[in-house]
Amino acid sequence: MEFLILYEDQVRLFSFVGVLAVMAVLENVFPRRRRRAPTVRRWGVNLALTAINTVTLRLLFPLLAVEWAALTTTHGIGLVPALGVPYWAACLLGIVLLDLVIYAQHAAFHHIPFLWRFHRVHHADLEVDVSTGVRFHPGEIVLSMLIKFATIALLGVPAAAVVAFEVLLNATSLFHHANLALPRTVDRVLRLVIVTPDVHRVHHSTIRAETDSNFGFSVTWWDRLFGTFRAQPSAGHTGMEIGLAEYRVSAEQGLLWVCALPAHQNLPPAGR
Repeated sequence: MEFLILYEDQVRLFSFVGVLAVMAVLENVFPRRRRRAPTVRRWGVNLALTAINTVTLRLLFPLLAVEWAALTTTHGIGLVPALGVPYWAACLLGIVLLDLVIYAQHAAFHHIPFLWRFHRVHHADLEVDVSTGVRFHPGEIVLSMLIKFATIALLGVPAAAVVAFEVLLNATSLFHHANLALPRTVDRVLRLVIVTPDVHRVHHSTIRAETDSNFGFSVTWWDRLFGTFRAQPSAGHTGMEIGLAEYRVSAEQGLLWVCALPAHQNLPPAGR
């Protein structure tokens, strides 16, 4: 696990680029849905957001999550150090707890209007493919980092566990957003534990009941446990409408429009 700390930047970069490239190839060879929005424009906006988010975090946070975790655990801060469990168990417990927090955070970003203003940038995408996995507003990224810092301090998660979780989170986000057609048998088995592309695609439906489901990033356990799991979209995967009902014109969704979206007044229906 110490290897992850020493080579954090390299591990995260190579895993991100590697999974992105593999998923991009696979979703073009085995697409689940026919593309209906211009790919080049969408990818340009989504990848530009990734670059902006990276720069924003570097400018605003002198310490990133792994450095913060190393600092807190050195001083014995948090729940996990207080338990006195072995290092490997502390790392495993830390990863599980971080994943639970991400589930809760995701649900909160859907149900709290102020947070939804930022998160709807992710849902406004008119297609779901691997590039959607990195489409997040800088405001959401900053808020997520603050939540992560508070969680690490409260739980006392080991630095190696934070790196492992970050790699897992990025990889699973790219995987389950991919427009990838898995064999039905494979999907049926994997979804017992893992969030597959078909599982997460339901979450990107324009139907609110479907949007407010399947909040898990890596495993389906949390959704099953808390009653937010939805197996399939009502219109089927090829017939479902993706995105937000109030934003249907792809030509409008340039980078400036996406960055300004949190300031727009029209929120989704039903009082979100």
